[in-house]
Amino acid sequence: MPLDAKPKTVFDKSKLPSRYVSVGPESAPHRSYYYAMGMTEEEIAQPFVGVATCWNEAAPCNISLSRQAQAVKQGVKAASGTPREFCTITVTDGIAMGHQGMKSSLVSRDLIADSVELTMRGHCYDALVGLAGCDKSLPGMMMAMVRLNVPSVFMYGGSILPGRHKGKDITVQDVFEAVGAHSAGKMSDEELHHIECVACPSAGSCAGQFTANTMACVSEAMGLALPGSAGAPAPYESRDAYAEASGQAVMNALAQGIRPRDIVTRKSLENAARIVACSGGSTNAGLHLPAIAHEAGIDFDLEAVTDIFRSTPYIADLKPGGRYVAKDLYEIGGVQVVMKALLDGGYLHGDCLTVSGQSIEEVLADVVFPEGQDVVRPVSSPLSPTGGVVGLRGNLAPEGAIVKVAGMTSQKFRGPARVFDCEEDCFKAVEERSYEEGEVLVIRYEGPKGGPGMREMLSTTAALYGQGMGDKVALITDGRFSGATRGFCIGHVGPEAAVGGPIGLLENGDIIVIDAETGQLDVELSDEALAARKAKWQPRRHDYQSGAIWRYAETVGPAYLGAVTHPGAKAETHVFADI
Repeated sequence: MPLDAKPKTVFDKSKLPSRYVSVGPESAPHRSYYYAMGMTEEEIAQPFVGVATCWNEAAPCNISLSRQAQAVKQGVKAASGTPREFCTITVTDGIAMGHQGMKSSLVSRDLIADSVELTMRGHCYDALVGLAGCDKSLPGMMMAMVRLNVPSVFMYGGSILPGRHKGKDITVQDVFEAVGAHSAGKMSDEELHHIECVACPSAGSCAGQFTANTMACVSEAMGLALPGSAGAPAPYESRDAYAEASGQAVMNALAQGIRPRDIVTRKSLENAARIVACSGGSTNAGLHLPAIAHEAGIDFDLEAVTDIFRSTPYIADLKPGGRYVAKDLYEIGGVQVVMKALLDGGYLHGDCLTVSGQSIEEVLADVVFPEGQDVVRPVSSPLSPTGGVVGLRGNLAPEGAIVKVAGMTSQKFRGPARVFDCEEDCFKAVEERSYEEGEVLVIRYEGPKGGPGMREMLSTTAALYGQGMGDKVALITDGRFSGATRGFCIGHVGPEAAVGGPIGLLENGDIIVIDAETGQLDVELSDEALAARKAKWQPRRHDYQSGAIWRYAETVGPAYLGAVTHPGAKAETHVFADI
């Protein structure tokens, strides 16, 4: 054996799930299938590792995942494992945005988790490496890992490179906002066409601190991803090295018995919420963190998340509220720089375990906060003392709501309601400029049950911003917003209209009061007036009375608990990893 070669690890398959399909005379039929695929006896005797990707040709977010999966498989093989690659779906929000297709987006998160679970269960795989690109695929993959509780490593596919227009970096957010500028007569057909042609120049997920990059940061802060793996843009060949290391790391986790629920704890979820807040991340984290917690049986609802947000300084100057993109963050040291600033400031739990086998504190021990840059500030001189995302409550949102305040100059708004019962009606009003400065646009019946599917509203919010009205009107909805949304846009208002929540009782002209500094969201109506309206309220029938979206509407819970579709770990009688 060469001096630098590592001895092969010998795993005892008698305690692993794959024993049911590979060990003993009763597994002869199963092994015959493996021989049919060219597997050797040695490979069949090793642990089976699922390598799950969301690869598809729907969008640039996912197009490089297949390449990275091959590197993961090399790492698994080098560490005495047998990789088995499979794919699941994604719905890409940038393409689903602004039409009925967006009703599929949040639904896809749970379908991704379910499909990975079923593939792992059906074939008795012992460990999992999951690669994801577009927004909902990241939490969906992490939810599956925690649900199954087999040793797992998450890996982000990487961000897209920024485009360039008039000497500035641009992202797909700028294209959506350009549509608004064009509709207001502020941009020519030629310039709009040029922007759409240059905004997205490579493979990878949206370049700002939108949902994909937010959840990529979460994967490192929570400890499910290898340190540093979230940073490099998708086209960089260095991602392949992280992919190979992820394959080796999952085998190490299997050898050491490190499982996702050892990593995903209340404290690590708090670390994840810190990284969202300090980076001005996506409001969608207010859905995804509770959903991941639910898979571990941990109570961590929207209020718990936003409590962390409110006590976290905003330090990373990233789009959409700031100036920089993911590539800029990577070039100064990546997510670890942000985590180091938080740790040194006393905002992270340093003793939390990571999939590397080290604690957060150990991982960050040699990280030096870089001087001479303004992408990330130290916590001693933040962009603002509280997080870039905050929670709201009040008589209009008894179950809470969420708003991204990063980059906003004013955090208070009071105005009359202009009520719409679906996004399309509101977008039409915005497109036609048939709204007034000072109004609060209300889009309801777009919640998890009522939509169904809790659509994002980027087309509408970006059009408002493009018209120069981003700070002159407010918008509230029981639906969601894209991570690329900016302006006074409040989502996740609960209870949703479809179940008789107060947002469903609003009428045109009702005065709505928003105060993101104190966390208030109220309508100036008495309890008696709201009760009288509730007595007259009638539920609406949505248009999806069969298929996957109907099934989702029948099973989904409220947004403040993560819009989850099953009872979670608290109801478990067994965990897959222990079969």
